[in-house]
Amino acid sequence: MAINKAKKSEIYSHLKEIVKGKGSHVFVNFHGLTVSEATNIRRTLRQEGVGYFVSKKTLAKKAFVESGITGEFPELSGELAIAYGEDAIAPAREVLKFQKTLKDKVTILGGVFENHFTTAEEMKVIASIPSQQVLYGQFVNLINSPIQRFVTVLDQIAEKKSA
Repeated sequence: MAINKAKKSEIYSHLKEIVKGKGSHVFVNFHGLTVSEATNIRRTLRQEGVGYFVSKKTLAKKAFVESGITGEFPELSGELAIAYGEDAIAPAREVLKFQKTLKDKVTILGGVFENHFTTAEEMKVIASIPSQQVLYGQFVNLINSPIQRFVTVLDQIAEKKSA
């Protein structure tokens, strides 16, 4: 669908604002989504603090390349949407969830992580990193484990001496 110059400049300025934001950006191909599936994706991403913006590939490439991001811009095929957020991992994690449920309709094409272009495979690895709350829980469990074992040993020694 053809877009007039005013609309293109509006989209381009919005893309520049998205690129300026901290966090990460995920390039998403969303070919074949129904309206209800697209609405569900937008709603779920919004609840997780992740933005979702559909753009023309040429405008997105221009905005991202001109921003000074290092690396090689990934190959974009199909329709393009950009998932972005302040959290460095949330956009990739949430899009990967939809990629798993909506098999051929949503795919990660690449992205930007720590001001560097990444491939689709690298974004999938980033998406597999647990959330910050899960990492905190794992850390606390790691610290608690030796203390818990020590208390168990002391309890067994006390039982043996009392017997």
